[in-house]
Amino acid sequence: MADTALTAPLRSPLSHAANRLAAATRTSGGAIRLAELPFLAQISVRLDAKGAAAAAVGLALGLQLPLEPNTVVRAGELTALWLGPDEWLLVGPPGSRRDLESRIREAAGDEPVSATDVSAQRTTLLVGGPRARDLLAHGCALDLHPRAFGAGRCAQTTLGRTQVVLVARDEPRAGFWVLVRSSFAGYLADWLLDAATEYI
Repeated sequence: MADTALTAPLRSPLSHAANRLAAATRTSGGAIRLAELPFLAQISVRLDAKGAAAAAVGLALGLQLPLEPNTVVRAGELTALWLGPDEWLLVGPPGSRRDLESRIREAAGDEPVSATDVSAQRTTLLVGGPRARDLLAHGCALDLHPRAFGAGRCAQTTLGRTQVVLVARDEPRAGFWVLVRSSFAGYLADWLLDAATEYI
């Protein structure tokens, strides 16, 4: 029997919902924009923020890991999210996970560091448009006003009773990333589509 695991095409957690997300975007007349950003590389990084590895890893990646709680640093196609005093999530373009892991480990040298590929753990939903904050506010207890949760902010929170990492992109028009566990992605997409009906 042939091994098809290596040749089967990848299916994102929300491939089945792509048409519904696109239809909601069209029907809203630009008020909201919903889409999956599949297969983004996601690397969990753990290291001492005050140690030599932090600076070395920052140089190797071309971006400094954010030190202020719940902030985001972006450089080119890489985004680093602060998740804790010694924990970050590095998000990069599809197909970059192995390269990112090796760059982090090489830069750290003998310093203690953990770089774990968690790309398959979550998928990313894009929620954009002028009514994006209103849509997210239906199921998120955070104050999403731009003064409290403006560009360059992130938080581990719940949306529609689902644990997510919410990221306010660095430009207001860029909207939000909602990083959700793959096993809950279908539920959250349904929740967003239902909550979006008032804008359609």
